[in-house]
This record gives sequence, structure tokens and C-alpha cells, in this order.
Amino acid sequence: MDRRDMLGAGIALGAALFARSAAADDHAHHHHHDHGAGKPAGPHKRAALIASTSECLQAGQICLAECHRVLATGDKDMAACAVTVTEMLATCDALLKLAAADSRHLPKLASLALAVCEDCEKECRKHEKMHAECRQCAEACVACAKECRKVAA
Repeated sequence: MDRRDMLGAGIALGAALFARSAAADDHAHHHHHDHGAGKPAGPHKRAALIASTSECLQAGQICLAECHRVLATGDKDMAACAVTVTEMLATCDALLKLAAADSRHLPKLASLALAVCEDCEKECRKHEKMHAECRQCAEACVACAKECRKVAA
């Protein structure tokens, strides 16, 4: 596992633990405190989006590493996959942060992330029979897109 893979796995694990902790806090406290805007406190209501985005980031890091491995051999077949995965990673990184913060801008970014994840899934499907990393990334993108649909503007 190289440094990028470890970083991606660490980010995904941290976000997943954060989401699990937030969900557990919500379950333990059945009442919500008003924090000014009349909304429930904390990111707990975004736990599913946080978890799916984290999984997408992790799968994307692994897929991108495979794209780089293949590209390093001189095979350009996965160049487009590397581009779409890179776009997905950048978008989902921001999505994770806005979801954790329950940002008012989350619906707009979720709409963009939905389109980006759909593009990434489509490109990864072209390579899924030869590269398990692409299949896993495509499946993670489907799950993330499903959660994005729930909050997209």
C-alpha cells in the first residue's frame, strides 16, 4: 500500500468513524437542542451520505492507483478513467466536508457530485471486467449517487 492509498484509507476510516459516532450520538439522545436555526444539531442526519462518500473516496483512491499503474506501462486505455476518478475524488472530498458540516450549500454540491459520480461509474464500467478496482469504484459511485439524490437541489 503506497502513501496515497494509506491516506485515502485513513480519510475514509476517519469519516466512517465520525459518521458512526454521530449516528450513535443521535440514537443515544432522542431529543434535539435548538441551535438558532430550528434545525437538529450536528451532522448526524447526513450519516448515510458521509459513509457512502467515504467509501467512494476510498474506492476511488484505489482505482486511481490502478489507473496509474496501467498508464505507467504505456497503456493509455485507462487515461479517461484516471481523469474521471480524479474529478470524482475532488468533488467527493468537498462533499464529505460539506456533509459533515451540514452546510447550507450541500444540496448544490450534492447535485454536482451526483453527475460526477455517474460519469465516474460509466467510465469505470468500461474496465470492470479486467480491473476489480474499477468495478469497486463504479459500485461505490452508484451508492454515493443514490445518497446524493436524497439531498440534491
